[in-house]
Amino acid sequence: MEFLRQAYGRLAGLTRELAKFGTIGAIAFVIDTGGTNLLRFGFDWGPLKSKILATVIAATLAYLGNRYWTFRDREQSGLAREYFLFFLLNGVGLLISLLVIGFVTYALGLHDPLSYNIALLVGTALATLFRFWSYKKWVFLAAAEEPPKELPHEADRVS
Repeated sequence: MEFLRQAYGRLAGLTRELAKFGTIGAIAFVIDTGGTNLLRFGFDWGPLKSKILATVIAATLAYLGNRYWTFRDREQSGLAREYFLFFLLNGVGLLISLLVIGFVTYALGLHDPLSYNIALLVGTALATLFRFWSYKKWVFLAAAEEPPKELPHEADRVS
């Protein structure tokens, strides 16, 4: 029974984190996608340059939201360390997106807005999966578990 209670607690905690991560991600997605499209098609910037600038802005806001809301219960290992790792891992996520956009734009030769946005969405989805996993693993570390208040007595244990 205790195992089920612990499993439920972990699942509930993961669900809350995913919901918060998704909310911050949705806000960052709007900024990233809207900014990328504005720069690409409104200001006629290149496809990769547009994505880079919009992602830097969205990632900065996502860091703040994730640090101070999504993963606020997790151990803080120093702002400089977290910030560096966050942006390093976002750089990997950006690279994933840029590879998809670059492949569609340059290898397939598709330059229309629909193809660009499909590539943008696929790249963002792949990068988001990577970022969620990597943030939990390396940036926003789990809080250390407290030791039990008292150890169970030998007579209380069931064999």
